[in-house]
Amino acid sequence: MEISPLAGKPADPSSLIEVSKLVAAYYASRPDPSVPTQRVAFGTSGHRGCSLDGSFNEAHILAITQAICLYRKQHNIDGPLYIGFDTHALSEPAFKSALEVLAANGVDVMVDAKNGYTPTPVISHAILGYNRGRKRGLADGIVITPSHNPPRFGGFKYDPPHGGPADTHVTGWIEQQANALIADDLRGVPRIPFERARTASTLHQHDYLNSYLGDLPAVVDLQAIKDSRVRIGVDPLGGASVAYWDAIGDRYGLDLEVVNHTVDPTFRFMTADWDGQIRMDPSSAYAMVRMLGLKDRFDVAFASDTDADRHGIVSHSQGLLEPNHYLSVAISYLFSNRPQWSKSVAVGKTIVSSSMIDRVAAGLKRRLIEVPVGFKWFVEGLIDGSVGFCGEESSGATFLRHDGTVWTTDKDGIVPNLLAAEITARTGSDPGEHYRRLVAEFGEPCYKRLDAPASPDQKARLANLSPEAITTSKLADEPITAKLTNAPGNQAPIGGLKVIAGSGWFAARPSGTESIYKIYAESFKGRAHLDAIMLEAQEIVSKALELKP
Repeated sequence: MEISPLAGKPADPSSLIEVSKLVAAYYASRPDPSVPTQRVAFGTSGHRGCSLDGSFNEAHILAITQAICLYRKQHNIDGPLYIGFDTHALSEPAFKSALEVLAANGVDVMVDAKNGYTPTPVISHAILGYNRGRKRGLADGIVITPSHNPPRFGGFKYDPPHGGPADTHVTGWIEQQANALIADDLRGVPRIPFERARTASTLHQHDYLNSYLGDLPAVVDLQAIKDSRVRIGVDPLGGASVAYWDAIGDRYGLDLEVVNHTVDPTFRFMTADWDGQIRMDPSSAYAMVRMLGLKDRFDVAFASDTDADRHGIVSHSQGLLEPNHYLSVAISYLFSNRPQWSKSVAVGKTIVSSSMIDRVAAGLKRRLIEVPVGFKWFVEGLIDGSVGFCGEESSGATFLRHDGTVWTTDKDGIVPNLLAAEITARTGSDPGEHYRRLVAEFGEPCYKRLDAPASPDQKARLANLSPEAITTSKLADEPITAKLTNAPGNQAPIGGLKVIAGSGWFAARPSGTESIYKIYAESFKGRAHLDAIMLEAQEIVSKALELKP
């Protein structure tokens, strides 16, 4: 993975999007359903694309929204639909398009009472809150966001009544119906003008911010944070949580400073990510350069991505924590400081997350559930309270309330950030110091991810690799102990392959949203051993894809 010379530097003005051009293309361009890249395609959780290349245009949103309306009718989902959008340039136009179709279908829609931006976890929280105790008239939701992806992208996600990302059979059905509607020139899509939709009797105002904020003490010890006077710094990275952090600090009396209130769809205030692109990734040291420069002003600092479903922790002692490091710390702390959680409550992780989590879970004598990439695999365990904490290596996590009941079934970038302040407040040590203690107890892993270009055909081949494709018996001079194509926690296909040896492992899988494949590797024997694992992993994958290593 070659690091761009622009990485970590202020965004080059020549790289900024032209918002007017992007929005004009959203309305003017019509996707060609015969072109695979212009069809509706739900990745890990939603449809993403760019209006300039015909992959995220008004026709896509009209068709997807109508398909969601058809899905609701087919499954008797007739409660309100909670909808929100983030600060990407294409998000508000997509919101307006969706509202035109929802109103024409007579769907009761809950929009933000202040016409503000709405984080992904807030939508999940609202759906679960409405549906609690109900058997009929259930709510669902739509979140309009491409997450942390570059400013040119748009994204559209559907949350069924369980409040989390829709499962594959749901998104597959919606995808199929939407593509059929586009192919039929949208003749099956009713809509009314936005001005009428905005004043329709089916549109309702919902106070997303105060509903979410008022419930926060149920999941994080805000009183302890207040009493400790821990100094907190926050950067919303120009995203949907921008109005939430000041409100949290004011309501709960926290010593909290928002270091950047700017909302600009070009995201010109960001520093470039590893590849020179603007990407609002709070786990990237390149994207978080500005925040890292402020770390000495605070006891703990953090950021959320554009839809606030990812967290990024900057500790006073260690700087930016790698996602796997903080997941390990959070698990260690929560399962030792949530006395109302049942002893049977498990730890959840994705198959490409660090084995440090396995060691921490074993030390806590907690069951570990390892699932494929995608937060949808955690939904059931969160709802029934059998999984206390769920995390993935890309800085996505959520956890149960103090009483052991569900908080959100989607990733929440706000609550894990506040947990870092709780940890600091209640223990007197920041998360970086806690991680060093875990290393002293369990060993120090080295972890790396590599991204490489891949065509749709190559991605399909990688997703369908079998254990038999791996003919070698050793990985970096250690006997291979397992070759997995199904996740141990639920036996679901991982969409790739994981190879495990005594002191390390690698996994390879295609991206669900980009034209790349990813190789993840980890070693508990040091950087040289990790490099050997990664080199052999590249050779194995390249051979399988008929690429040069």
